Amino acid sequence: MPNVVVIGAQWGDEGKGKLVDLFTEEADVVVRFQGGNNAGHTVVVDGQKTILHLIPSGILHPGKTCVIGNGVVVDPVVLAQEIAELKERGFLKDDNQLVLSLDAHVIMPWHQALDIAREQRAGAGKIGTTGRGIGPTYEDKVARRGLRVRDLIDEARLARKVKDRLPAAREELARLGAKLDEEDGALVQRYAELGRRLAPYAQDASLWLHKAMKAGKSLLFEGAQGTLLDVDHGTYPFVTSSNTVAGNAACGSGVGPTAIDHVIGITKAYSTRVGSGPYPSELKDATGEELRRIGAEFGATTGRPRRTGWIDALALRYAVRVNGLDGLAMMKLDVLTGFPEVKIAVGYRCGDRTYDEMPSDLETLERCEAIYESLPGWTEKLDGLRRWEDLPATARDYVKHVAKLVGVEVVAVSVGADRGETIVMKNPFHVKKRAAG
Repeated sequence: MPNVVVIGAQWGDEGKGKLVDLFTEEADVVVRFQGGNNAGHTVVVDGQKTILHLIPSGILHPGKTCVIGNGVVVDPVVLAQEIAELKERGFLKDDNQLVLSLDAHVIMPWHQALDIAREQRAGAGKIGTTGRGIGPTYEDKVARRGLRVRDLIDEARLARKVKDRLPAAREELARLGAKLDEEDGALVQRYAELGRRLAPYAQDASLWLHKAMKAGKSLLFEGAQGTLLDVDHGTYPFVTSSNTVAGNAACGSGVGPTAIDHVIGITKAYSTRVGSGPYPSELKDATGEELRRIGAEFGATTGRPRRTGWIDALALRYAVRVNGLDGLAMMKLDVLTGFPEVKIAVGYRCGDRTYDEMPSDLETLERCEAIYESLPGWTEKLDGLRRWEDLPATARDYVKHVAKLVGVEVVAVSVGADRGETIVMKNPFHVKKRAAG
């Protein structure tokens, strides 16, 4: 069976959790490879909504194993709570269903305090982080002073590492006019207890995945956020603190790149963005408000209202390029029902210059305005439809035109929030593995 990577092809919030939940039926293992609890995956099953921040949404399927890879930064408070809530609802009955990498870095209280204090100090120049401590944790990781899960489950090592790191963190917080109230000893005791709660799941995830593939298991890799929030390839500095693109699926989980057979990008039928940064197709008018209202565009993690706009073909072509996408899944097509016309950004205008590809310079992109192509809308409701052929002709034309502009086929469309309201035209798990070489 193939191994498949699912990637956000926009600015995040595309509906990856729903597609991962759907494709989990075909996979044996679901792997999260980057990000932290600044992302939320929302899945609706039989009308019941579940929001997961760290554990892959595949955990809602019995008999599937979920892996939190080394590339993820883990808030142990959030993870322990997520595990407890899942167990209360009858999920995760077998602890062997969850694997937590010993090498995943841990979000500590000073990371969250620094994140909030820095944003407050930045004022109008703030990036728009969630304040969950994600950036400072990745910062400590790169500076080689971070704490990992393996440190969390060894109390003596935890105490030593906290003693080494905390004084400098307190000094920086003081310079920012903030502080951490918890005493060192109490903090160590609290996090050592969290370590004991998480220890049953902690192991060498890379080795575990290697053995799973050797045994013929099929893997589904899920990312958090989206391509345009990648720390290298996104709209820097208005990005997240990790690599969100498909190439990091290998690095963030400890498998080789040759293990990946197919890469599917997820896009909404329109676009959204949370936080600051350039967004050429943003709508700040009544149409944008209507998209937000109908699409319930509020962050699963933060509750923040999302910025909304028409779909952007330039951004999607960029995502195809940097991820090596084999296909696109278009989510929330039903949200566009009732609009007399639907628009696609097919170019940018910046002064007297036009662009047909996304410019790499942020300051140029900030000055760009979208050039649109309009297509007829549709009024028919889509939520009861289960076949591509049953969609209104104008809706099918819209999807096909986006695919033509982007240069890859659309393999699935979502027509409602529930698990079953997704039309799959081409399942990557039913396609032959990528040929070697």
